[in-house]
Amino acid sequence: MRGALQRTIMTNEWIPDEETVRFIHHLALQNALQYEGKASIGSVISRIMGARSDLRQHGKTISGLVATHVNQANGLAASEGLDHVRDLLLREAPHLLEVKVKQTKREGLPELKNATKGSVVLRFAPNPNGPLSFGHARGLVINSSYREMYDGVLILRFDDTDTKVKPPMMSAYAQIEQEATWLMGRGPDRVVIASERMEHYHQHAKEMLSQGFGYVCTCSAEAFREHRVNKTECPCRPNNVAENMERWASMLNGTYQQGDAVVRVKTDMKLKNPALRDWPALRIQDTKAHPHPRPNVGSRHTVWPLLDFQSAVEDHLQGVTHIIRGKDLMDSTRKQTLLYEHFGWTYPETMYWGRVKVHEWGGFSTSAMRKNIEAGEFTGWDDPRLPTLAGLARRGITAAALRGFWTELGITQKDISVPLSTLYSHNTKAVDDQAPRLSFVRHPQRLDLNAHDAATVLQFPIHPNHPDQGQRRWELNTTGIWLEPEDAIKGDVRLKEYADVRIENSKAALVSLDRSDRRPIVHWLPEQHAVEAVLMSTSGGEITAIEGLIEPHNHPVGTIVQLERIGYAKVMEDGSFFLCHERTTESV
Repeated sequence: MRGALQRTIMTNEWIPDEETVRFIHHLALQNALQYEGKASIGSVISRIMGARSDLRQHGKTISGLVATHVNQANGLAASEGLDHVRDLLLREAPHLLEVKVKQTKREGLPELKNATKGSVVLRFAPNPNGPLSFGHARGLVINSSYREMYDGVLILRFDDTDTKVKPPMMSAYAQIEQEATWLMGRGPDRVVIASERMEHYHQHAKEMLSQGFGYVCTCSAEAFREHRVNKTECPCRPNNVAENMERWASMLNGTYQQGDAVVRVKTDMKLKNPALRDWPALRIQDTKAHPHPRPNVGSRHTVWPLLDFQSAVEDHLQGVTHIIRGKDLMDSTRKQTLLYEHFGWTYPETMYWGRVKVHEWGGFSTSAMRKNIEAGEFTGWDDPRLPTLAGLARRGITAAALRGFWTELGITQKDISVPLSTLYSHNTKAVDDQAPRLSFVRHPQRLDLNAHDAATVLQFPIHPNHPDQGQRRWELNTTGIWLEPEDAIKGDVRLKEYADVRIENSKAALVSLDRSDRRPIVHWLPEQHAVEAVLMSTSGGEITAIEGLIEPHNHPVGTIVQLERIGYAKVMEDGSFFLCHERTTESV
């Protein structure tokens, strides 16, 4: 047996032998190498127990030992680098290097089932009761990514056939198309407006009635609910085609009023899922009381399709081959599949994703946001407190960040809860390489600088990675400097890009122009290069303003800058800055 297990006679406590300790140490190093200096205790324990069943009975001791060696391995990777870890394994346990250094993730999205390049047709179908939100971005990003992968077609379809519960907003049509183009990098291939295609839905309803797999039901909602629960047929179901066509005409000509009649799809009243039992396809909607906002629609129609019927018919007419949507719409797929079987159509391939909840936002629906905006609780759809694409863009979240966020999450039916920092990390990657650096001092505190014979002109890059962007030039003509209050009491600090100083009694004495030790680096401003500025941010659901000083700049409105040691902010129209988010580990 590898590495004899030893026990002390007096305490009966198991003590691992040297071979076992080396085994654990080497697996910790291997794990640190595989995961770039972030070895996991659980991962190492799992590997140990899989390889050494004789150690399972000593789990408590093994866990403590693994924790020690994992911390050592991560510390070694951080201080000496991954190459050093690799060299150690090469000398002491070269067989462990035969394992892949890092587990590879599948890049991009999974392949579509039964998809042929050049023949894929996808659709994104928002309700235009308001502009697009963060959640809508998922549908756009995933569908547009597949359009690019398969050289396919992406349809933007406005599902706008509900003028009562989710009344369309006329301005949303153009805004949604603009936002979709911004997010995807190019526009949709076709735009379809459902409310302007009512004749198609009426035609298919008539065909459904004439072929006998649909009927006009005049039962009350309560009465039909009883039939659905009891799995019994309603009295209207056996009516012949002639009777159904007569009732259909009465729906169209106004004989029936709202609530008097609906068109149902015949399925099976004994189906296991109650939602599928003779589901409603079209209903009467009083458009005189709630006219459609589109001028060529208005109050022209009295019979309107429900979403499951309208969407199913339109998907067929547009030749949609693949539908990608939330798992909460699985019942819609089941209903529509039954309808497709009646018509003899082939239903599109369908994929689903689970819910994504962002901790900091909670629940936001378009209808609720619209109500709050109309009540004056928010300034508009671009209020930076809202998770709308307009609000996110206003505060500096880029289309690239949203694409990266949703592509990384991919398509999984698991419900996921993520922090906003995940989105911010993607935004950092998108903006950092081009974000000019500026020094902004919040709640500034003035100190006298005793600089002796120090240089009076400082020059440092606008961006550390791009010298071509030019230099920031500060002249130290006075003795005053500005620091943030918490930095002004630290004692020994290094003024970024300048010198080590010692702070005492509101004075900063120069110690060395060169870095003399590991004292903290702080941002600052010379007195003559500081102008008043305001940094706006969202905090606790409110917009707050932080007063401070910033170095002079000429960056145009809309520029995203990095405020040193604070985060990324957008230059606003009034000269203020809006904090997009704080810095992440990817920041420079």
